[in-house]
Amino acid sequence: MAVESLRARIFWEAILTTKTASYTRAAISLHWVIALLIFVAFPLGLYMHNLLATPYKLRLFNYHKWIGISVLTLSIIRLVWRIVNRPPDLPATMASWEKSVAVNMQILLYALIFAVPLTGWLMSSASGFQTVLFGVIPIPDLVGKDKELGRFLLELHRNLDYLLIALVGVHVAAALKHHFLVHDDVLRQMIPFLRKSGM
Repeated sequence: MAVESLRARIFWEAILTTKTASYTRAAISLHWVIALLIFVAFPLGLYMHNLLATPYKLRLFNYHKWIGISVLTLSIIRLVWRIVNRPPDLPATMASWEKSVAVNMQILLYALIFAVPLTGWLMSSASGFQTVLFGVIPIPDLVGKDKELGRFLLELHRNLDYLLIALVGVHVAAALKHHFLVHDDVLRQMIPFLRKSGM
C-alpha cells in the first residue's frame, strides 16, 4: 500500500508540476469564450434591470441566467485544465512584486468569475425563479424562497459584477501595457495570430 501511495503521489505531482511553453489551444479558447460571455452578460444585466415586468424582460433574464451558468460551467472546466496543464511562467523581466500582483489578480479574477454567477443563481433561487437552462434543463434551486435574502443577494451580485468588470479592465490594461510598452510575450501567448505574425 505504501508503494502504491508513493506511486500515486509521484504521478499527481508530475501532472501538477507540468508547465507548457505556451498556453494550450483549449486554455486560449476557454479564456476568450468566457471573456465574450462576460462582456455580453454585463451590459445585458444593466439594460434589463430597469425594464418593466413584461415577457420580454423575463426572456432577457433567462438569457442572462443561461450565460451565467455557462460561465460557471466553463470556468470550472478551465480551472481543472489549468491545474493539469499549468501555464507558462511570467516573463523573467518582471519584478518580483509585479509577478506577485499578477498572480493575486488572477486569483481574484477566478474568485469573482465563480462568485458572480453563483450569487446570481442563489438570488434567482431566493426570489422564487428556478433556472431552466436553455429552457430545457431545470437547474435545482440552491436555497428556498426568501424575499429578503433575494434582495441582499441581488445587491451582492450587482456589486461583485461591478468589481469583476473593473478588474477585467485592469487586466486588459496590463495586457496592453505588456504588448505595447514592455514588448514581451504576455499578450501574444493568448492571441495566436499575434504570435504567428511575429508582432
